[in-house]
Amino acid sequence: MTMYLPRTDTSQITEALAQERHSIGGGAMNMVLTLVIVTDEADHYDAVRAATEAGREHPSRIIALIRRDQDAESAIDAEIRRPGTSGPGEALLLRLYGPLGEHADSVITPLLVPDAPVVAWWPGAGPTEPAADPVGRLAHRRITDALRAPDPLADLLGRIGNHRPGDTDLTWTRLTPWRSLLASTMDHPAGWVTAAEVTAEAHYPSADLLAAWLAYQLDVEVVRTVSNGPGITATRLVTDGGDIALHRQDGRVATLSRPGQPDQTVALARRRASEALAEELRRLDPDLMYERTATFLKDMTERGESPGQRAARARTDESAGASAEEAQ
Repeated sequence: MTMYLPRTDTSQITEALAQERHSIGGGAMNMVLTLVIVTDEADHYDAVRAATEAGREHPSRIIALIRRDQDAESAIDAEIRRPGTSGPGEALLLRLYGPLGEHADSVITPLLVPDAPVVAWWPGAGPTEPAADPVGRLAHRRITDALRAPDPLADLLGRIGNHRPGDTDLTWTRLTPWRSLLASTMDHPAGWVTAAEVTAEAHYPSADLLAAWLAYQLDVEVVRTVSNGPGITATRLVTDGGDIALHRQDGRVATLSRPGQPDQTVALARRRASEALAEELRRLDPDLMYERTATFLKDMTERGESPGQRAARARTDESAGASAEEAQ
């Protein structure tokens, strides 16, 4: 069931929600968080669908803030979807007109699930400093997606400069299967890793993050090369016992090659937004590995260094600092 409240206000929305909960015998008590989506009319359908799919794992109150005509008079058109309509949680679609779109925090504050975490998600263009955004200030976690920007890498690097604990980007979350597979290959003896390579389509910031992660973790030179995609198509670890390689050409399955072993086919499908979002909702604490990798990538880019050069210099600086402490 869907309820429409044209030209309404937060008090009427709150009252309608209370009536809905009463009619179904609770509802909001089973919700583990509030997911606030800041989007526009063009993107809201896909964003709400992704959030609804993620909500099957994390029952949430989804609040989609859809900004409309900024020159119109301040008004709210609300659409309330009760639990069971499109998922286990409630979904509120709020179309904000006029200056009200600049004060979305005052609109959603009365609508948050009491005593539950708040997660803010910008599926399209996100703020340069999410923690300073009016909606971002209310959130425990703030999720952006640099892939949607005209210049994805520049967008990601600009946001990294304003990183605060709780910030993350789906360009990092899309890497989880790659990082898991690459980490698992090191469980088998293959010799020391001496270099690495990441191949992906141009303007794909996940590949740059993967290269930075490998360089940071392995302290080796990592080469970033370009392919026709889709997404990341290959990674290669050069070891003194032979190459460890992952090749994925169709965006669905990959071939894992290791020295002295037969090639293995592994599932490595490109992640949908709902899958990446569901992963982020599983953990509401700050993602320290993302913060370290992203900061490493930004420092490396600003100095015009390759990942390996930046890693070596960082380790040298750490060793020098330790030696100075010992001398004292």
